[in-house]
Amino acid sequence: GQSVGAFLAKGLTFHLEGEANDYVGKGLSGGKIVIVPEHETSFLAEDNVIAGNVIGYGGTSGEIYINGQAGERIAIRNSGFNAVVEGIGDHGCEYMTGGRVIILGKTGVNFAAGMTGGIAFVLDEDGDFDLRCNLETVDLEAIRSSSPEERELLELLQCHLTATESPKAKRILDDWANWRGRFVCVLPVEYRKIFRRTQA
Repeated sequence: GQSVGAFLAKGLTFHLEGEANDYVGKGLSGGKIVIVPEHETSFLAEDNVIAGNVIGYGGTSGEIYINGQAGERIAIRNSGFNAVVEGIGDHGCEYMTGGRVIILGKTGVNFAAGMTGGIAFVLDEDGDFDLRCNLETVDLEAIRSSSPEERELLELLQCHLTATESPKAKRILDDWANWRGRFVCVLPVEYRKIFRRTQA
Protein backbone atom coordinates (compact mmCIF):
# COMPACT_ATOMS: atom_id res chain seq x y z
CA GLY A 1 0.00 0.00 0.00
CA GLN A 2 0.87 3.66 0.31
CA SER A 3 3.35 5.22 2.75
CA VAL A 4 5.51 2.18 3.45
CA GLY A 5 7.91 3.07 6.26
CA ALA A 6 6.28 6.44 6.96
CA PHE A 7 7.78 8.25 9.97
CA LEU A 8 10.17 5.34 10.53
CA ALA A 9 12.18 6.06 13.67
CA LYS A 10 15.89 5.72 14.37
CA GLY A 11 16.97 2.16 15.12
CA LEU A 12 14.36 0.58 12.82
CA THR A 13 15.11 -0.96 9.42
CA PHE A 14 12.43 -1.78 6.84
CA HIS A 15 13.57 -4.18 4.10
CA LEU A 16 11.13 -4.73 1.24
CA GLU A 17 11.67 -7.34 -1.46
CA GLY A 18 9.29 -6.39 -4.23
CA GLU A 19 7.64 -3.14 -5.28
CA ALA A 20 6.36 -0.12 -3.34
CA ASN A 21 3.72 2.51 -4.04
CA ASP A 22 3.80 6.26 -3.33
CA TYR A 23 5.07 8.08 -0.23
CA VAL A 24 7.69 5.53 0.84
CA GLY A 25 9.48 6.94 3.87
CA LYS A 26 7.18 9.94 4.26
CA GLY A 27 8.39 11.94 7.25
CA LEU A 28 11.37 9.60 7.69
CA SER A 29 12.74 10.19 11.18
CA GLY A 30 16.01 8.30 11.44
CA GLY A 31 15.01 4.86 10.18
CA LYS A 32 16.47 2.90 7.28
CA ILE A 33 14.47 1.69 4.26
CA VAL A 34 15.81 -0.78 1.70
CA ILE A 35 13.84 -1.76 -1.42
CA VAL A 36 15.08 -4.46 -3.80
CA PRO A 37 13.34 -6.48 -6.53
CA GLU A 38 12.22 -10.01 -5.84
CA HIS A 39 14.97 -12.58 -6.32
CA GLU A 40 12.96 -14.42 -8.96
CA THR A 41 12.53 -11.40 -11.23
CA SER A 42 14.01 -11.59 -14.71
CA PHE A 43 14.17 -7.82 -15.37
CA LEU A 44 17.19 -5.60 -14.79
CA ALA A 45 16.42 -3.60 -11.66
CA GLU A 46 18.37 -0.49 -12.64
CA ASP A 47 16.21 -0.11 -15.78
CA ASN A 48 12.82 -0.55 -14.12
CA VAL A 49 10.63 1.40 -11.70
CA ILE A 50 10.10 -0.49 -8.43
CA ALA A 51 8.94 2.40 -6.20
CA GLY A 52 6.33 5.12 -6.65
CA ASN A 53 6.16 8.89 -6.34
CA VAL A 54 7.01 11.35 -3.53
CA ILE A 55 9.51 9.12 -1.74
CA GLY A 56 10.91 10.57 1.47
CA TYR A 57 8.55 13.55 1.53
CA GLY A 58 9.48 15.82 4.43
CA GLY A 59 11.99 13.37 5.90
CA THR A 60 14.37 14.76 8.51
CA SER A 61 16.93 11.97 8.96
CA GLY A 62 17.60 8.35 8.06
CA GLU A 63 18.48 6.38 4.93
CA ILE A 64 16.68 5.11 1.82
CA TYR A 65 18.29 2.69 -0.63
CA ILE A 66 16.41 1.57 -3.75
CA ASN A 67 17.86 -1.01 -6.14
CA GLY A 68 15.82 0.22 -9.09
CA GLN A 69 14.12 3.36 -10.32
CA ALA A 70 11.46 5.48 -8.62
CA GLY A 71 8.77 7.93 -9.74
CA GLU A 72 8.41 11.69 -9.48
CA ARG A 73 9.13 14.20 -6.68
CA ILE A 74 11.75 12.12 -4.93
CA ALA A 75 13.22 13.67 -1.76
CA ILE A 76 10.90 16.67 -1.94
CA ARG A 77 11.41 18.81 1.18
CA ASN A 78 14.22 16.54 2.33
CA SER A 79 15.81 18.23 5.32
CA GLY A 80 18.35 15.65 6.41
CA PHE A 81 18.06 12.05 5.19
CA ASN A 82 20.31 10.26 2.68
CA ALA A 83 18.94 8.39 -0.33
CA VAL A 84 20.30 6.39 -3.25
CA VAL A 85 18.04 5.45 -6.18
CA GLU A 86 18.88 4.27 -9.69
CA GLY A 87 16.76 6.67 -11.75
CA ILE A 88 13.81 9.03 -11.13
CA GLY A 89 11.03 11.01 -12.80
CA ASP A 90 10.40 14.77 -12.75
CA HIS A 91 10.88 17.29 -9.92
CA GLY A 92 13.53 15.40 -7.97
CA CYS A 93 14.94 17.10 -4.84
CA GLU A 94 12.35 19.87 -5.05
CA TYR A 95 12.59 22.32 -2.09
CA MET A 96 15.33 20.19 -0.53
CA THR A 97 17.08 21.85 2.41
CA GLY A 98 19.40 19.12 3.72
CA GLY A 99 20.64 15.57 3.35
CA ARG A 100 22.33 13.80 0.48
CA VAL A 101 20.72 12.20 -2.59
CA ILE A 102 22.41 10.07 -5.24
CA ILE A 103 20.73 9.31 -8.56
CA LEU A 104 22.44 6.44 -10.39
CA GLY A 105 20.59 6.99 -13.64
CA LYS A 106 18.42 9.40 -15.56
CA THR A 107 16.31 12.13 -13.99
CA GLY A 108 13.20 13.81 -15.28
CA VAL A 109 12.91 17.57 -15.77
CA ASN A 110 12.90 20.37 -13.18
CA PHE A 111 15.43 18.69 -10.90
CA ALA A 112 16.41 20.76 -7.83
CA ALA A 113 13.67 23.39 -8.21
CA GLY A 114 13.75 25.52 -5.06
CA MET A 115 16.61 23.47 -3.59
CA THR A 116 18.41 25.54 -0.94
CA GLY A 117 20.39 22.95 1.04
CA GLY A 118 21.90 19.51 0.97
CA ILE A 119 23.82 17.97 -1.91
CA ALA A 120 22.71 15.78 -4.81
CA PHE A 121 24.96 13.61 -6.95
CA VAL A 122 23.65 12.63 -10.38
CA LEU A 123 25.17 10.06 -12.73
CA ASP A 124 25.02 11.93 -16.04
CA GLU A 125 25.88 9.19 -18.52
CA ASP A 126 24.44 11.07 -21.52
CA GLY A 127 26.00 14.43 -20.62
CA ASP A 128 22.71 16.34 -20.78
CA PHE A 129 21.65 16.62 -17.14
CA ASP A 130 22.04 20.42 -17.25
CA LEU A 131 19.06 20.53 -19.63
CA ARG A 132 16.83 18.80 -17.06
CA CYS A 133 18.04 20.62 -13.96
CA ASN A 134 16.42 23.82 -12.68
CA LEU A 135 19.45 26.10 -12.29
CA GLU A 136 17.76 29.00 -10.51
CA THR A 137 19.21 28.18 -7.08
CA VAL A 138 21.93 25.59 -7.75
CA ASP A 139 25.27 25.18 -9.49
CA LEU A 140 26.58 22.04 -11.15
CA GLU A 141 30.13 20.89 -10.46
CA ALA A 142 32.38 18.00 -11.39
CA ILE A 143 33.52 15.63 -8.65
CA ARG A 144 37.13 16.51 -7.83
CA SER A 145 39.52 13.76 -6.80
CA SER A 146 40.04 13.52 -3.01
CA SER A 147 37.41 16.20 -2.39
CA PRO A 148 34.90 16.08 0.50
CA GLU A 149 32.18 15.53 -2.11
CA GLU A 150 33.99 12.50 -3.53
CA ARG A 151 34.40 11.01 -0.07
CA GLU A 152 30.70 11.44 0.71
CA LEU A 153 29.68 10.01 -2.66
CA LEU A 154 31.89 6.94 -2.27
CA GLU A 155 30.67 6.33 1.26
CA LEU A 156 27.02 6.42 0.21
CA LEU A 157 27.67 4.22 -2.82
CA GLN A 158 29.24 1.64 -0.54
CA CYS A 159 26.26 1.85 1.82
CA HIS A 160 23.93 1.32 -1.15
CA LEU A 161 25.91 -1.70 -2.32
CA THR A 162 25.96 -3.20 1.17
CA ALA A 163 22.23 -2.67 1.66
CA THR A 164 20.96 -3.75 -1.77
CA GLU A 165 23.76 -5.68 -3.51
CA SER A 166 23.14 -3.38 -6.48
CA PRO A 167 25.04 -4.57 -9.57
CA LYS A 168 25.26 -0.99 -10.84
CA ALA A 169 26.78 0.30 -7.61
CA LYS A 170 29.31 -2.53 -7.75
CA ARG A 171 30.29 -1.72 -11.35
CA ILE A 172 30.82 1.91 -10.43
CA LEU A 173 32.86 1.23 -7.31
CA ASP A 174 34.99 -1.41 -9.03
CA ASP A 175 35.98 1.07 -11.76
CA TRP A 176 35.71 4.37 -9.89
CA ALA A 177 38.50 6.14 -11.79
CA ASN A 178 36.46 5.88 -15.00
CA TRP A 179 33.05 6.58 -13.44
CA ARG A 180 33.89 9.62 -11.32
CA GLY A 181 33.89 11.99 -14.30
CA ARG A 182 30.33 11.02 -15.19
CA PHE A 183 28.91 12.29 -11.91
CA VAL A 184 27.59 15.81 -11.42
CA CYS A 185 27.43 17.45 -8.00
CA VAL A 186 24.35 19.63 -7.50
CA LEU A 187 25.04 22.32 -4.89
CA PRO A 188 22.70 25.16 -3.88
CA VAL A 189 24.59 28.43 -4.38
CA GLU A 190 24.34 29.78 -0.83
CA TYR A 191 24.71 26.35 0.77
CA ARG A 192 27.93 25.81 -1.19
CA LYS A 193 29.55 28.83 0.46
CA ILE A 194 28.80 27.45 3.92
CA PHE A 195 29.83 23.93 2.95
CA ARG A 196 33.17 25.13 1.57
CA ARG A 197 33.92 27.09 4.75
CA THR A 198 33.20 24.11 6.98
CA GLN A 199 35.45 21.88 4.85
CA ALA A 200 38.34 24.36 4.75
